Amino acid sequence: MSEAEPSESESETGAQLFGVWSVDDIEFRDPSTERYITVTPIAHTMGRHAEKQFKKSEISIVERLVNRLMQTEENTGKKQQTTRIVREAFEIVHERTDENPVQILVRAVENSAPREETVRLKYGGISVPKAVDVAPQRRVDQALKFIAEGVYNSSFKTTTDAADALAQQLAGAANNDVQTYSVSQKEEKERVAAAAR
Repeated sequence: MSEAEPSESESETGAQLFGVWSVDDIEFRDPSTERYITVTPIAHTMGRHAEKQFKKSEISIVERLVNRLMQTEENTGKKQQTTRIVREAFEIVHERTDENPVQILVRAVENSAPREETVRLKYGGISVPKAVDVAPQRRVDQALKFIAEGVYNSSFKTTTDAADALAQQLAGAANNDVQTYSVSQKEEKERVAAAAR
């Protein structure tokens, strides 16, 4: 009995993301992407995942979001600045929803991940679109891409702060709001794929 008690208290007072948010008890609704959405309290692994092709799935979904947000000409390499934006966005999300922002991020990724897309097949000289299922890892990659694009579109050359734009994208995608850029992109991809069946 006495051995079990410390382990319970350790899990409660374990490491937290940004020293604030608990990464325990995160609920996954989509069983296909659960394996590819890793939730850890580490937001900067110093590129240790880079040596192996699909090792990116083992790093935290928060760090993957940070890395995705850096992929524009103006923000390349500004990891500290981008991490600060994500931290501020998490605080805004928590104020608005009163939920753990890590849980909101996981739900947003699940809701923004397209299940079907099109590929181009060539028959003779004619290119024909064909609907295909999306692999779970690609679904997570696409969801992060859509969220990052949505943040960039709504904050670049506007008065909207990047942290506020990210908070809006995460909250909207978590609620499956079609007005949100990431969810609308997913719906568009699936609609085009349905037409190409």
